[in-house]
Amino acid sequence: MSRYFTEEHELFRKSFKEFLQKEVVPHIEKWEETGTIERFIWKKFGEMGYFGLEQPEEYGGLDLDLFYTVIFLEELQMINSGGFAAAMWAHAYLAMTHLKYEASHELKEAYLTPAIEGEKIGCLCISEPFGGSDVAGMKTTAIKKGDKYIVNGSKTFITNGVYADFYVVAAKTDPEKGNKGMSIFLIDKKEKGISATKLNKLGWRASDTAEIAFDNVEVSAENLLGEEGKGFNYIMQHFAMERLIMGINAHARSEFALEYAMGYMKEREAFGRTLDKFQALRHSVAEMASEIEMMKEFNYSVAQRLNDGEYVVKEASMSKLLSTKIADEVIYKCLQMLGGYGYMEDYPMARLFRDSRLGPIGGGTSEILKEIIAKMVLDNKEYKPAAK
Repeated sequence: MSRYFTEEHELFRKSFKEFLQKEVVPHIEKWEETGTIERFIWKKFGEMGYFGLEQPEEYGGLDLDLFYTVIFLEELQMINSGGFAAAMWAHAYLAMTHLKYEASHELKEAYLTPAIEGEKIGCLCISEPFGGSDVAGMKTTAIKKGDKYIVNGSKTFITNGVYADFYVVAAKTDPEKGNKGMSIFLIDKKEKGISATKLNKLGWRASDTAEIAFDNVEVSAENLLGEEGKGFNYIMQHFAMERLIMGINAHARSEFALEYAMGYMKEREAFGRTLDKFQALRHSVAEMASEIEMMKEFNYSVAQRLNDGEYVVKEASMSKLLSTKIADEVIYKCLQMLGGYGYMEDYPMARLFRDSRLGPIGGGTSEILKEIIAKMVLDNKEYKPAAK
């Protein structure tokens, strides 16, 4: 056993791997083609407890340590559908995280428990058509009127946005105050004035990604998550988890790509010998294996610190920045090792190549992350967690 994973962790990995092979893999090609993940699989994930790994037992969760989540993320990358993986972790760790930490008991009973059970699908709505990674510059508003808020605006690049049952939405409750006037709401899809348009993406084809419009949507004041005006703090606090998730995803898909490429190299012959006997390719593999191992060790150490309650926004940002960059480079090289077959859709590398490209873009672009890290390293800026 490693210092991070116990025997119980490894048993979980084995059972989850078997679950994915039996229940998910047979449907992946269809979901990639249609861009629709059928509802039954959400319920199967819920029945097995996979959406409740980190959630409190009171609402049906398992309250396990973060390394069960690490395994969950890693194994989802090993079935070669970045879109399917994203749909699962965006539900469990983007939408549901805000419910776990900021929702009232009543909202948790109404939405968190069904989300854990896979009966309701959630999505997190932050990015906007004209804002992208600029969270503080969002235009969506939620203006209080009596015991309701009236929400107007639009969100884009929202994973699970078309088929979700509820939205966790960031909006300005006091537009004059900038990021200090931002709040978070839970909005049920059934509310009038909501429309979702499916986006056509380069990769992550299995997942539904939407642009969502809110036109005078009435939201009960009871659906405010946490305190009014603290939305930006909540978002920043949970960004550490989101960025680490994307870093872990990156090292896992890199590992999957390299394992596949090495298997191919051992079988494919050129000039009378297998590809794994050519020094140039062997040295390239050595370099990639070293980079992946360094990524994994760093990401595991950050996960340990996050599990211990530390605020790791700097380290998580570094994880996403470098892991997604290395993943793109590794997969590019692995595709090259397959030659013409790497370019064929019948082989896994073409999809891996497309899906990986989202890494340096989603959840905060690499350019934004560099500026955030630069502020912490050069300007000694401190980002603090929202007060509990």
